[in-house]
Amino acid sequence: MRSPASLLTPLLMLALAACGSRGRLEPAEGRSLPPAPYGASEAPTAADLMQPNAQQRPARSDELLTDSQDRPNDPFDLPPPG
Repeated sequence: MRSPASLLTPLLMLALAACGSRGRLEPAEGRSLPPAPYGASEAPTAADLMQPNAQQRPARSDELLTDSQDRPNDPFDLPPPG
């Protein structure tokens, strides 16, 4: 016989999955979108605010290491005194 928790878990997961909304994003009632940034001619829309900019999601600019390279000699890599 299965335990009550093992029967309740899938039902709870299904109920939580049904809570999501797929409608348009709107500001909460009584609230407005943020004002236009300094120098902008118009305030951004909700869709514009959902798009990450370059600072929030930077592009990768480093090269991957493709060859093994010897490490240069480190003059400060000294043995402990003793």
